[in-house]
Amino acid sequence: MNGSSPDVGNAGRRHAVEQGPAVAWVESPLQLLCVAEAHHAGLLAPETLVVPRAGQRALRLTGRELRRIGLPEGLRLAEPSTGMPRPGRVWAVGDAFSGRVQARVLTTRLHRVVLVDDGLATIRLLELLTARRPLLRARATREGAAGIARAVLGAAAGMRLRGRRLTVFTALPVPEPLAEAVRDLGAELVRHDFGWLRSRPAGSAPAERTVVLGTSLVRNGLIHRDRYLRWLRELGEPVAYYPHRREDPEDLARVARIDGLTVHDSGPPVELTLRDLRPGQRVVSLPSTAVTSLRVLLSGRGVSVEAVEVPDEWWTAAAGPSLRAHLQIFTDVPAPAAEGESPARGGLPGHSPAPGKVAP
Repeated sequence: MNGSSPDVGNAGRRHAVEQGPAVAWVESPLQLLCVAEAHHAGLLAPETLVVPRAGQRALRLTGRELRRIGLPEGLRLAEPSTGMPRPGRVWAVGDAFSGRVQARVLTTRLHRVVLVDDGLATIRLLELLTARRPLLRARATREGAAGIARAVLGAAAGMRLRGRRLTVFTALPVPEPLAEAVRDLGAELVRHDFGWLRSRPAGSAPAERTVVLGTSLVRNGLIHRDRYLRWLRELGEPVAYYPHRREDPEDLARVARIDGLTVHDSGPPVELTLRDLRPGQRVVSLPSTAVTSLRVLLSGRGVSVEAVEVPDEWWTAAAGPSLRAHLQIFTDVPAPAAEGESPARGGLPGHSPAPGKVAP
């Protein structure tokens, strides 16, 4: 693996001797992209079968784009499926909060599990694993019999994962105390900087200097629609707007009517579509995992990636203090790769300047 650090090279060679193909179950574009990176880094198996969840347009478009730029050798994309495939000797998965994934963890004899990034939820997952708490989403409730059953499932799945050979493959800045707690579980924590993706040919960049990433916070009822739309209207310059894959179509129609703003088609993740931005361009985004991944991809190109801190007046009553803090953990400038982690392909490069704020 060209440009790999010795630690990751050793890990790749160690994992490559395992018999049988790896199987990956992916439910989002980021998960699919990170499985490709994990396979390229040698953390899965010489042959990896990736099964995308059916019914996800963004996943279908991402798979098409990955085929266009050339999949890593030994990685094969299966047709989308409504059913989760039977795990191989090595099983790669992103959403360990999924009830289906947790049930499979409990009912299948797993040799090794590789967890890849699934947005901000990845950090919460690591926190819950190390704290030995049930694996429940940040907004999950435990009221009633269904809530109790879900908590029991999450607790049992967490216990099983802690007892497996576990590898966590992430591009996110994991705080050092949390990283050390993950290693104390006996898990392997491997950081990457999208080395495979950066080696692939890129497409064209938008003409506008400023790129704004869409958000799902409005649709999820966490921020007020009118505040968000007003902020977009007041940017005061031509903007290329890349929608979030879960944005409400009616909200997106409102965005498209803003003068000077061009809405691009939502499809593959922005890590794929924006990796060829030019020096002097900038990306602006509300809290999003894409802020971190784009900083990793674009830091060497003279492109600023600015994370916007959400003003208190934007939040709705549905967003409690703990959820707000969780959603904004990456608005601060991320720390560099911590000592003792295994940074794939040379570790994380430098990051962009301090994040921006918006006027309430």
